[in-house]
Amino acid sequence: MTLSRITGLGYYVPDNIITNNDLTQWMETSDEWIQERTGIKERRYFEHGKDTNYSMAAAASRQALERAGLAPNDIDVIVYATITPDYFFPGSAFLMQRELGMDGKPVIDIREQCSGFVYALSIADQFIKSGMYKTALVVGSEIQSSWIDRSTAGRNTAVIFGDGAGAAVLCATDDPQHCILSTHLHADGRFAEELFVREPGSSRAGRAATHEMLDEGGFNVYMNGNAVFKHAIVRFGEVIGEALTANGYTPGDLDLLVPHQANIRISDYVRQQLGLSESQVVNNIQRFGNTTAASIPIALSEAWENGRLKEGDLICLAAFGSGFTWASALIKW
Repeated sequence: MTLSRITGLGYYVPDNIITNNDLTQWMETSDEWIQERTGIKERRYFEHGKDTNYSMAAAASRQALERAGLAPNDIDVIVYATITPDYFFPGSAFLMQRELGMDGKPVIDIREQCSGFVYALSIADQFIKSGMYKTALVVGSEIQSSWIDRSTAGRNTAVIFGDGAGAAVLCATDDPQHCILSTHLHADGRFAEELFVREPGSSRAGRAATHEMLDEGGFNVYMNGNAVFKHAIVRFGEVIGEALTANGYTPGDLDLLVPHQANIRISDYVRQQLGLSESQVVNNIQRFGNTTAASIPIALSEAWENGRLKEGDLICLAAFGSGFTWASALIKW
């Protein structure tokens, strides 16, 4: 049976570091308040005129390709996850394809919010397992600083988000000891409005965007923080357990958990429930904040750079986000 293996990882974050103290110029907040609620100390914001969603993705992809020993045209398909594309349409995958000189290669844009990278990984994995493609480039990229509400009214969400991109190269393999073992995807649209941005929406009378929509805050993030937290801590545990059980493992077999970087309190709760040590969980939210679809590939890339991914290790990726959506991937490194 054909399987897929991650052969290269890369990431890009803007140079522009925004500390918690920097945010006090726009809103009533404090470093202590932000760290206590999220664990975040700083995040990166894109530089206008230098960074775009697709240029960050291209930079991450070039690094991943170099580490995989491949050229852009060695890739058969691009699967690109973002909720903050450069254009309303077409998707940023087309722009990155053009940037990398990969004309003619198929691209797939998906928007599964914070679970986006794991969903994209699953799609690429299935393409390779089916035999349709032998290589895939999986990307998560976000620019969120340009649309967050930086006023005091929006601080509950504004302090969380940051910008960045991460990428992974997948290649076909027949080695079951070094591959993606399984992926598990879930969603529940009953909670779509617990974490969402309403505008611009197509199902409106008249124009898709109006001054009234801006005045009413329709372009701002709405988050029911309590609902998100309560569902996240349950779904994280469930989907990690599902992946382990499907492959005959228990939490005690895990070498490393790479969760979506949503909130340090969520990660700590899940870690304790699974009986894992702090060294078994990757957390970089302190430095990058929540980069949505980019958070897992950035964290995974850093873990690789720091020597935390060792051959034969059992690695679990897990995410939860707006939709609600949640997902996991179990990997034998």
